[in-house]
Formats: sequence, C-alpha cells, structure tokens
Amino acid sequence: MPLVEIHLLEGRTKAQKKALLEAVTRAVQESIQAPLETIRVWIQEMPLDEFMTAGVLASEKYRKDNK
Repeated sequence: MPLVEIHLLEGRTKAQKKALLEAVTRAVQESIQAPLETIRVWIQEMPLDEFMTAGVLASEKYRKDNK
C-alpha cells in the first residue's frame, strides 16, 4: 500500500489541493502500477507562523513579499 504525505504551507485553495492529490495519486498508480484502491495520499498543512527559513518566519516573509 503506497503512502504519500505532502507537507505544504497553508494558503492553497481546496481546488488546488484536490488537483495535487489527484495528480500524485495518478503518478503513483502509473509509475509502480499500484491498484488505485491501495494508494493513500494526504496533505499536512503548516501555519505560516510555524515554519521558518533562514531565521525568518514564513508569515513575515510572505507579508513582506506581498507589500
């Protein structure tokens, strides 16, 4: 049973997340010929205040980028 966990910063739409989950499911099915019913794919979203790169919170970085 293939298990795929995707980590993302919050902020994507429901449609974007669904499209990602469907694309990853198809990629797993096609690449290793796994039966569709055995494939598990899920997203773990992280709040922007709980992720940091190079000492800068994502919430601060994206707030600056959007000004």
